[in-house]
Amino acid sequence: MNPAALTRIFKDVRARKLSPDAAVQRLRHLPFEDLGFANVDHHRALRHGMPEVIFSQGKTPRQVADIFIHLAEHEANVLATRATQEQFDEVFATFAERQDTANAHFLEYRPLARCITLHRDRPASQKSQGKGTILVVSAGTSDIPVAEEAVVTAELMGNRVQHLYDVGVAGIHRLLAHRAALAEARVIIVCAGMEGALPSVVGGLVGVPVIAVPTSIGYGAAFEGLAALLGMLNSCASNVSVVNIDNGFGAAYVASLINRK
Repeated sequence: MNPAALTRIFKDVRARKLSPDAAVQRLRHLPFEDLGFANVDHHRALRHGMPEVIFSQGKTPRQVADIFIHLAEHEANVLATRATQEQFDEVFATFAERQDTANAHFLEYRPLARCITLHRDRPASQKSQGKGTILVVSAGTSDIPVAEEAVVTAELMGNRVQHLYDVGVAGIHRLLAHRAALAEARVIIVCAGMEGALPSVVGGLVGVPVIAVPTSIGYGAAFEGLAALLGMLNSCASNVSVVNIDNGFGAAYVASLINRK
């Protein structure tokens, strides 16, 4: 339930298109709905501008499907991160059981990002909620899955999104070939493993917020992303902020909030 949906309900009641009792039924699960194994927060979009997101890791396919369906009843868009093909199949089967072909049409599994999306209000059909473009950059091809999680999240939150992949510091000319894209972005997300140097380089080239995402890519001394995390925290570029290891979702969420201001 987002502010626009709540306003429509009030307007429909005032115009007598919707009875007060019917409106109460639509609002009966605010602020949350108890499913027994999960308390689904239907109030989050009113507070944050983005519905609750399902973190699928550690959940059974049935649990993911149940949460997904209940969110879909209240929200235009639904996102499940760290999801498997098996979990997606269960979500799709649940829509099929309900004969909800309209919503199933918008259901998609993004295997590289490991995300399940229900994207009903496509940016092409409405004005972008963001003021500018969010640019997602990955240092290497191995960092792309984390970058894709950021891309999917930013798109679902109504932003214009571009990406640059495999432009790490080992071949800095690949990054410099895209100076125009860097200059035009309003917020930049940089995903890098190994020594995590790329966010500092990008930060030194632009005058906008750079959100650094350390990835768990690298040999033994990379310590599954810890070396990149520490390197980014010690960045000498003052416009660089850092999120947790492999947290493409968190980076995109913050970037979206910045892009809306």
